[in-house]
Amino acid sequence: MHLLQARVVGLGPLDDVTFRFSDDSGNPRHATVVLGGGGVGKTSLLAAIASTRPGHAVALRPRRPGEPSFAVTDWIVSAEDPSRPHALRVVSPNAQLGEAEDVAMLRRREQALFDRRASEGGFALVAFSGARWLSRTSVLLGGVERLPGRPEARVTPSFDDPTRADLARETKHALAFPVVSAAVARASRRRIEPLAEQTQALEESMRQVVAPLARLGGHAFAGVDPTTFEPVFERLPGGASVPFDELPAQTRHLVALGALSARAMQAAFPRQDPRACEGVVLVDDADLHLDSASRRALVPVLREALPMVQWILAASSPEIALPCEPGDVLALRRMPDSSEIRLYEGEEAVVH
Repeated sequence: MHLLQARVVGLGPLDDVTFRFSDDSGNPRHATVVLGGGGVGKTSLLAAIASTRPGHAVALRPRRPGEPSFAVTDWIVSAEDPSRPHALRVVSPNAQLGEAEDVAMLRRREQALFDRRASEGGFALVAFSGARWLSRTSVLLGGVERLPGRPEARVTPSFDDPTRADLARETKHALAFPVVSAAVARASRRRIEPLAEQTQALEESMRQVVAPLARLGGHAFAGVDPTTFEPVFERLPGGASVPFDELPAQTRHLVALGALSARAMQAAFPRQDPRACEGVVLVDDADLHLDSASRRALVPVLREALPMVQWILAASSPEIALPCEPGDVLALRRMPDSSEIRLYEGEEAVVH
């Protein structure tokens, strides 16, 4: 699943803006950076995308009574439906498109079909709030709710609520569970070869996803402490052991982006390597907690970690966009002495 374009109407400061996430040939870009200062609609865009995806479309709250607020998104779902010849359009339930009734009915039926199919697997979308943080909390592997499984497709991510944005325990679990399950499968007296191979592949894929992100922060994932089940890293160079809680803030945030995205891909496509899985990851305030060098390297490292994922990054620092091609950058700017928000694309996005 990849996103081709999103039209946002009456949400936040955006009046009616269409964002393209595909190139001139119609192929989805693997990474897009949405640049802009505060209050230009970056978070509103990500929220609109998350609220109108295959398997989940909810009405958007009007910014002012009597004004329409809706989003229209076009998706390529080749991983979930290879025979589909055209894009899937997902529309907010309260959208006012002015289309013919038969066209609207056909679209709603098609959207309902994919709502049902999304509960069966695939359709991976991960959202990281700009309010994200990582507390010092212990890992918890026990309990059915901690086991990796199909993520709930009918949940709208929150981009503003900090009480729901603590990523520490989920990140630790994503790192520790593959290592622990692979070790148990290898040591079990009733060794089941397919299960042992599956858990080993799960561990190896998680290590490979996390490796470039941890390396950007000057560390390497070493495994799990056998006495606490806490993820452990090694400092580069030197190899000194560092528990996850003692890592620098930017390294923990980088690792969280990779580990939680990989876990979502594994849940959506249980039998596949997450590095070969399609999905969409939305990251608000992608420059959060990162130093200058890490900002410039972020996009290439994310693409190295999960090359088939479509990354959509919202940021205020232009350093994030430095390694990108001009077509991979969308710039939002507020016009002087006006409330109008204007979108710039391609070469214009670079100079604006």
